[in-house]
Amino acid sequence: MRLYMIVSFRHKGLEKYYSTGSKSGIVPQYEKRLRAILARLDVAASAEDMNLPGLALHKLSGSLDGFMSVSVFGNWRVIFRLEEGNVLDVDYLDYH
Repeated sequence: MRLYMIVSFRHKGLEKYYSTGSKSGIVPQYEKRLRAILARLDVAASAEDMNLPGLALHKLSGSLDGFMSVSVFGNWRVIFRLEEGNVLDVDYLDYH
C-alpha cells in the first residue's frame, strides 16, 4: 500500500514544505491553504477529487498542456499532472 500519492515536485520550496513543514520556500500567509491542497492531492485518485468549492480546478493549455490547476490566492496556483493515479510535477507559481 502506497502512503502518498504525490510522486514528484517541480517547486523545491513546496517540496520542502511538504516533506519537513518548513515555510522558507513558500509564502507563509498561504501555508494553511497549501497544506489543505497538498493533503487533498495525497488522496486524489482523479482530477475530480480536486474539484472542490473554492479551488477553481481547471485544465491548462499551451506550454502547460497536460497540467491541472487549483487556486491558492490571487494569481497563485498549485499545478500538477495526474498519470495512472499518481500526482506528478507539483508546482507553485503565478502563471498569469
